[in-house]
Amino acid sequence: MKSERFSRQSFLGEAGQDAIERCRVGLVGLGGGGSHIVQQLAHVGFRNYVLYDGDFTDESNLNRQVIASEADVATKTLKIETARRRILKVRGAAKIETHECRWQTHPEPLRACDLVFGCVDSFSERRELEAACRRFLIPLIDIGMDIHQVGDEPLGMGGQVLLSMPGNPCMFCLDFLNEKKFGIEAAQYGAAGGRPQVVWPNGVLASTAVGIAVDLLTDWTRSLRRPVYLTYRGNDGTLTPHPRLVHFRDRPCTHYPPDEIGDPVFKRL
Repeated sequence: MKSERFSRQSFLGEAGQDAIERCRVGLVGLGGGGSHIVQQLAHVGFRNYVLYDGDFTDESNLNRQVIASEADVATKTLKIETARRRILKVRGAAKIETHECRWQTHPEPLRACDLVFGCVDSFSERRELEAACRRFLIPLIDIGMDIHQVGDEPLGMGGQVLLSMPGNPCMFCLDFLNEKKFGIEAAQYGAAGGRPQVVWPNGVLASTAVGIAVDLLTDWTRSLRRPVYLTYRGNDGTLTPHPRLVHFRDRPCTHYPPDEIGDPVFKRL
């Protein structure tokens, strides 16, 4: 290994650690899930980052964002600055490109990434981000959580970790995205207030996403050959493959043909 620093993850192999350090990773959204991811990436050894988030740190972020402090709330520090600070404290040689905007405003840096994490709130954002990654043949790892209620049952905590690989089933194939969800998105997000989030499920989902990224780059398990769509059930403390995966193991994606590459175009209907 190049450094004793990563001796405890030597099972990834020297070539694996090199792949991690060479990887240019994009991260869209630095809220609850994104803050966990960016911190863990620095610890694992990633050195090249492209970060997107235009929001400032506010008091409501402190219940879930692990890279922010009360001082950041007082000074209204940008989330991307808290992320930059955390990365450099752990990985001083990191190269960090930050954008205080939505990725759609300045997409060129994202297109040059080898891997992208999506930590966005809406289904429409996921649709656009996946389309862009598919058109530029970039693997996308999406995470998200929600609180919902069915009838008189207790509030349920749910979430997902989904790997969208060019050529493999996409979010539409897996029915994670569909027209019905787009149709109701204007309604309030979740049943426990606007965009409910807490720190512990974000940690579970983010850690799993980072593990998938490391496996993609190093192939240390020699098992990541099929689509990944994991369902999180916070009330039970479980993270399991979605049952729908059984029907898509050997099916190619029909929504994003491999010859349709380049800039996607979105039209308002």
